Amino acid sequence: MVNTFHKFAVDTYVWEGKKVSFVFEKLSGSSVVTTCNTSTCHYCRKLRFQLVGREKNQWPSSFLGLRCLNTESNRRFGQGSLADRRKQRHVYVCQAKASLGESGLYTSSSPTVRRLDPPSVSDKKVVKLVYVVLESQYQSAITAAVKSIHSSDRNISFQVSGYLLEELRSPENFEMLKKDVASANIFIGSLIFVQELAEKVVEAVQPYRDQLDACIVFPSMPEVMRLNKLGSFSLSRLGQSKSAIAQFMRKKRKESGASFEEGMLKMLRTLPKVLKYLPSDKAQDARSFMLSFQYWLGGSPENIENFLLMIARQYVSSTKNVSIGQVQDPVVYPDIGIWHPVAPKMFEDSTEYWNWYNKEHAPLAGLNSASPVVGLLMQRTHLITGDDCHYVSICQELEALGAKIIPVFSGGLDFSIPIAKYFYALDMNGKSTLSPIVDSVVSLTGFALVGGPARQDHRKAVEALQKLNRPYLCSVPLVFQTTEEWESSDLGLHPIQVALQVSLPELDGAIEPLIYSGRDGPTGRSIPLYDRVNILAQRALKWARLGKIPTCQKKLAITVFSFPPDKGNVGTAAYLDVFGSIHRVLEALKEQGYNVGPIPATPAELLNEIVHDKEAQLTSPELNVAYRMSVDEYRQLCDYSEDLETNWGKPPGHLNSDGRHLLIFGKHYGNIFVGVQPSFGYEGDPMRLLFSKSASPHHGFAAYYTYLERVFQADAVLHFGTHGSLEFMPGKQVGMAASCYPDRLIHSIPNIYYYAANNPSEATIAKRRSYASCISYLTPPAENAGLYKGLKELSELVSSYQSLKNSSMRAAQICNTIVEKAKQCNFEKDISFPDTDANSLNIEQRDQLVGIIYRRLMEIESRLLPCGLHTIGRPPTAEEAVATLVNIACIDRPEEKEPIKAIPRILAESIHRSIEEIYSNADRGILEDVELLQTITLACRETVHSIVSHAINEEGRVEKASIGFLTDWFSKKQSPWKSVLEKYGFSSYSEEDMKPIVKYLEFCLHQLVSDQELSSLIKALNGEYVIPGPGGDPIRNPDVLPTGKNIHALDPQSIPTNAAIKTAKIVVDRLLERYRLESEDKETYPETIAMVLWGTDNIKTYGESLAQVLWLVGVQPEPDQLGRINKLRLVPLEELGRPRIDVVVNCSGVFRDLFINQMSLLDRGIKMAAEADEPLEHNFIRKHALLQAKEWNCPIRDAASRVFSNSSGSYSSNIGIAIENGGWEDEKQLHDMYVSRKSFAFNSDRPGVMEQKRDLFETVLKSASVTFQNLDSSEISLTDVSHYFDADPTKLVQSLRTDKKKPVSYIADTTTANAQVRSLEEMVRLDTRTKLLNPKWYEGMLSSGYEGARELSKRLRNTMGWSASAGAVDNWVYEEANDTFVKDESMRNRLLNMNPNSFRQMISTLLEANGRQYWETSEENIARLRELYQQVEDRIEGIE
Repeated sequence: MVNTFHKFAVDTYVWEGKKVSFVFEKLSGSSVVTTCNTSTCHYCRKLRFQLVGREKNQWPSSFLGLRCLNTESNRRFGQGSLADRRKQRHVYVCQAKASLGESGLYTSSSPTVRRLDPPSVSDKKVVKLVYVVLESQYQSAITAAVKSIHSSDRNISFQVSGYLLEELRSPENFEMLKKDVASANIFIGSLIFVQELAEKVVEAVQPYRDQLDACIVFPSMPEVMRLNKLGSFSLSRLGQSKSAIAQFMRKKRKESGASFEEGMLKMLRTLPKVLKYLPSDKAQDARSFMLSFQYWLGGSPENIENFLLMIARQYVSSTKNVSIGQVQDPVVYPDIGIWHPVAPKMFEDSTEYWNWYNKEHAPLAGLNSASPVVGLLMQRTHLITGDDCHYVSICQELEALGAKIIPVFSGGLDFSIPIAKYFYALDMNGKSTLSPIVDSVVSLTGFALVGGPARQDHRKAVEALQKLNRPYLCSVPLVFQTTEEWESSDLGLHPIQVALQVSLPELDGAIEPLIYSGRDGPTGRSIPLYDRVNILAQRALKWARLGKIPTCQKKLAITVFSFPPDKGNVGTAAYLDVFGSIHRVLEALKEQGYNVGPIPATPAELLNEIVHDKEAQLTSPELNVAYRMSVDEYRQLCDYSEDLETNWGKPPGHLNSDGRHLLIFGKHYGNIFVGVQPSFGYEGDPMRLLFSKSASPHHGFAAYYTYLERVFQADAVLHFGTHGSLEFMPGKQVGMAASCYPDRLIHSIPNIYYYAANNPSEATIAKRRSYASCISYLTPPAENAGLYKGLKELSELVSSYQSLKNSSMRAAQICNTIVEKAKQCNFEKDISFPDTDANSLNIEQRDQLVGIIYRRLMEIESRLLPCGLHTIGRPPTAEEAVATLVNIACIDRPEEKEPIKAIPRILAESIHRSIEEIYSNADRGILEDVELLQTITLACRETVHSIVSHAINEEGRVEKASIGFLTDWFSKKQSPWKSVLEKYGFSSYSEEDMKPIVKYLEFCLHQLVSDQELSSLIKALNGEYVIPGPGGDPIRNPDVLPTGKNIHALDPQSIPTNAAIKTAKIVVDRLLERYRLESEDKETYPETIAMVLWGTDNIKTYGESLAQVLWLVGVQPEPDQLGRINKLRLVPLEELGRPRIDVVVNCSGVFRDLFINQMSLLDRGIKMAAEADEPLEHNFIRKHALLQAKEWNCPIRDAASRVFSNSSGSYSSNIGIAIENGGWEDEKQLHDMYVSRKSFAFNSDRPGVMEQKRDLFETVLKSASVTFQNLDSSEISLTDVSHYFDADPTKLVQSLRTDKKKPVSYIADTTTANAQVRSLEEMVRLDTRTKLLNPKWYEGMLSSGYEGARELSKRLRNTMGWSASAGAVDNWVYEEANDTFVKDESMRNRLLNMNPNSFRQMISTLLEANGRQYWETSEENIARLRELYQQVEDRIEGIE
C-alpha cells in the first residue's frame, strides 16, 4: 500500500520523545510525495511518528528528509533513466524574493523580517531587545523563546529587533540599528569577527552603552567584547589590564592556542556554582554573565527564554519588581557527543551508539558490516536550536547511497577531540585504539578543525587528521547569503565566508568546499540543497570506497592536457616531463598491485602510442581514439548536453568528432586510462575571445568527462600537471552550483591533481572549482645561467682589464675592445656608452664604464634559471640540490625563531662592510664593489658545496642518512667551509652567525631530497589523508618542501605581512626614483601608474605587490586585534614625503578569486586618499577623481574606483590565447579584448558585484605615464608564460593617451635579495640572454626531447607576445633566435626529429613576427623560413 502526503515544508515529528525535522520534495508534474508503509522500509518509519505541526514560513528551497520512492522500485538518484534524474532535479522552491538587486551588497535581506512586537492588547511591561549575530541559527530560537513568553501568563513582553552582521553593510540597516539601540533595554552580540562590521557595531552601541540596562556580547572582536556591561560587571578594560590575572590569562592563551577556549568553557560550567555563594554584587553580576553564556551556548528556545527572563528580572529597571515567574537554570548539553536524526537520544559513548545503530537502525536502512563508514562533524548549536534540517538531509542521503554514518558534534571549537574519541575502534577495556572506524570524514561546520572563526591551531588539526589518515572534506553551509542570493550571484560564496570557511580549512588539509545547505531569508533557517547534498554524499562515499576497493580492481583515469590544441602540445604542463612522469607513475602503480596491463618500455614509446596511432583520423591530430561515443549515447548519459547547444549547436559538433561520433582520445593500460583533455574550443576564434565572458565546454569536452564517469567508471581521475581547462570553465568563483560547469563536468569523481609547487594560486582555483586534491611537484632546481659565446669573451676581457687597469695605455686599449664587444653583444640599450675613445677617459671614468659592463654580465651569469624538466618521483641530484641551497643561503630570515643571517651578509660583515652598501655600489658600476660582490657570490656557492659534499654518494645523490651529521662539524676544530672562506679572504667571519644558517641548510637539504610525490599519490588513491603544505617559491619559503603535499595558499587576511610592507617600500622608492631621474627635469613624479596584481606572486611574497599599491597611494595597512590585516591608516603627507600617486590596479582573475578581501582593502585605501582634503599637487588621486566626478556627475567615491578585474568566473584578457593561436587581425583587436574583459570595477561600498565600467577604465588609463608589474621568482619569468603580456596594458595606454606617448614600463625584480627596478625592455633582454639564447637552458630543455622542444617553441611565441602588447622586443632577439634554431642545420634537424609540430610553430612565429613588422630581416631569411615551413608541413602530413 502507498500513502500520499500533501506536505511541502519542514514538518516536525516526535520519535521516542525527540523532535525530528523532515523536508518533503515536490516533483515536477506531480503534487505529492509518496512513501510506502512497510515496517521494514527505513524511510517509512515516518509513519510511526506523531505529527506535531508544521512551523510557519519553513519553506525549503530544495529537497530532503524523506526521499521519494518509486512505486515499482526504490531507485537511488543517478541509477534511473535520464528522464528520472532530470525530473528529480526540478524541486519545489518557495523563494524569499531577495536578490542582490541594485544594492551591490552580498545580501539584501532585511532586519525587518526579524522584528517581533509585543501583543497589541496587553498591560505587560515591555522590554526592548536588540541583537546582532554572525550566523542565523539563533534567530529561530530567539523568536520561539519570545513567542513562548508572550503566550504565557508572565507579566512581561519583548519587542525584538534582530540583525545579521552582514546586513550592517547597508547604510539604511546601519542607521536602523543605531536608532533601535538608542531606545533599547538590552543589547546582545555574538561572533562579531569581521573587522569593518565590528567597528560599525561599536559605533552604534558605544554611545548608548551606559544607558542600556544590559549589554551582553559573546565571543567577538576585543573592541566589541569591551561593550559588555551587566550591573557592576564590565569588560571595558579587556586586553588593557595589567593585573596578574589578566597577564596570566594572556600567557595561557598564547601557550594553549585554540585549546584555551575549551578550557574556558569548562571553567564556565563550574565557576557560577562557586560565585553563587559569594555575597558581593560584583561576584553575582559576574555569575549572571557566565550564566548568560551558558544559556546562550545551550541555544534551545527554552534556554534563550530563561536567559531573557533572568536578565529582565535582575537588570532591566522597568521590570525588576515585576513578577515574571520562575526562571529555570540553563539546560546543559553534552560538550561532545554523537547525534543521529532518528536516534532516541544524543550519545556520549560510541559503544552505546554502535549498539543502537547496528542492531536497530542499520538493518532497517539496508546497511551491513561491509558498508563504508563516513564520519560527520557538526556544530552543536544547530542541533540544540532545532536548525538541523541540513544535517538530517546529509545523514539520510549518505545512508540511502549505502554508507554507515557516525555524526559527531562539539559545543566548543576543537573538533579534534570528538575525532579522537569517536572515530577510532575501542579495545576490550573501552579505550581508543589506533584503528580508525571511518573511511572518510566530512566536516559540515565549514570552519577550521581546531579554533573556529577567530583563532586556529592548524598544527593540532593536521596532527589529528594525519593520525586518523582518512580523506577530510570540509563542506560549507551558506551563512551570509540567502539561498536565492547565492544562486543569483556570479561571485558565489561570500568573500568573508571564503576566508573563514574555505581558506582556513584548506590549511588543515581539507578538500572539496562544496555548498550543501542554503539559508532561508525570513526565518534564518538552514535549508538543505538537494542536488548539492546528493553530490556531496556521492563524493564522500567515493572517497571512502577508495580505501575499500581491491587495488587490482581500482580504475584510474590519468588526464593530460593539450594547449594550444595541437599534436605538438599533447602533455602540456609547467616544467614537467609529462610522459616520463606518467611512465614512472604506471610503474609505481604496477608495484602496488594495480592492473596496468603491458606498460610501454620507455616514455617515448608511451608518447608514441597516444600521439601517433596508425588508426587515428586526420581530424584528431593523429591522437589515438580510445572510444567512439554515439550522439544517442552522449545525450542519454550527459544530462546537460542540451545546455551546450546554444553555443555549439547540435552534437557531435566539429571538435573531438568524426562527424558521427564524439571521440575520446587516449589509451587504455589495463584499468588505467591515459586520456587527453579536449581544448577550450574557442582557440583561433577572435570573436569568441572578444565577446565571450569566458570559455564554455563544447560537446567533446563534456563527452570526455561523461566517458570517465559513466562509461569507463573511473574510481578517481588524476589530472597531470599545471594546468588544464576544467577548473577555468564558467561558473561561480567559489561555491559551485549545479549549473557551474566545473561541478557538472567532474560531478562525482574524486579528483587528484599533480600541480607545480610554485603555483599555489591556480592550484587553489583547481581545489575550489573542480574539487581537486592538489599534490605538489617540484619544479627543476634553479641553476646559475652562466655566460656563453660573446658574453663569455666579454667577461674574459673584463678580467684582463682588472689586471692591467693601472697601465693607462693598455687599459684604454682593452677598454675600447670591451666597449666594442659589448656593442656586438647588443648592450647599446642597456648601457650608455661614451661618444669618445677610452683614451680620453680618466681612470675613474674607465673603471666605472667597465664596472657597469661587468655588473650587467654578472646579472646574467648569476641569474637563476630552471634547467630541464622535472620527472615525478625523481629527487634532485646533489648538484641540483646545491644550486637550490645556494639560493636559499643568500636570503636573510629574520622571521625565524632564531633569526638567520644570509651567508653574503655574514661575509660582508666579516670585512666590516654592509651588504646593502655593496649592492648599491655594484648597481652603480663601482668596479671595486662589483668585484667584491662577485667574490662574495663565488664564496657562498663554494661554501654551500663544502657543506653538502660530505653527504653525497657515489651516484651523485644525497644520502639522507648522512645529512644529520652535517652540523657535527661545529664540534670539530676545522669546519669544511673555514678553508673555503679563508681562500676568498673572509677569515674573520663569525662562526656563531654561521651556525643558524648551516642548521637551516641541513633542514632544507633533507626536505629537498625527500621524495613524497609518488607516495602521496598512492595514499590519495588508497583513500588516505595527504599532508597539507604551502605552495610558493621553495627558495623564499622552504616549507614548500618536500613536495608531494596537498598544496594550499595562505590565510588571505594575513597579508601583507610586515616583511612584505618593508620590501614594498624599498621597491616603490626605487621605482619613483628611477622615473624621476629619467624625467626631463629629474624631479617629476608620475601622476598615474597602471599596475597588475597576481595571485601567485602575492602568495609567494606574502603580499608585496599589494603593499606596493598601498604605499604608492600613501596608506599603511594595519592588523586588527586578532592579527588580521583589515585596517588602514592614511599616512600624513609630511611623513610620506612625496605626492600620493594615483594607481589603476588590474587584478588577475585568480587574485580576484583568492583575495577579494584585499581588493576591498585597496579600494578603501584609494578612496580614503581621494577623500583627504589635501593640496591637489600633492594628491594625484584626489586631483583626478575630482575631475572625473565632475565629468561623470557622480560622487567622488565612485569616481575614485581604481580596482579592476575580469567579471566573476572569467579569467585573463584572452590576448595570450589570441597570440598563441595567431588568430588576431591587428593590435586594436587585442586592445578591445583587454578593455572588454578587464574593465569590471570592484567597489567596497557595493562589494557583491563586479560592475563593468569601461568608460571609467579607459579614462583613468589615459593619465597613466607608467605601467608596472612584479617578477618575484626565478622559476617563472616574463617569457615563460603568457600571463605577463596578457595583462600588460602598455600599448593600450599609448592608444588611449591624447598625446599617443608610450608610457614607461617597469618591472620590479625581487628574485634576489638585491631588489631591482628594471625597464620592461631591459627585462625582456635579460630573459632572452639567460634563457632562450642560452645553451645551458635550451640544451637542458632539449634533454627532455619532445616536451623540451615544445618549451622552446613556447618561449619564442611568448617573446613575440611582448612585441604585440608593449613593443618591448629588440630586433636582434628575433635575429639571434633565427640564427640559433633555424639557420644552424644541426639544431634544425634535432628540433625537426624531436617534435616537428613545435618546430613548425617556431618557424610560424618568426614569419608572423616579420609579417607584423616586429622583426626586420633579410629576404634570404624569410625565403628560407617559408621553404622550411613547407618542408615541415609535408613531413607532418607524410608527404615524401
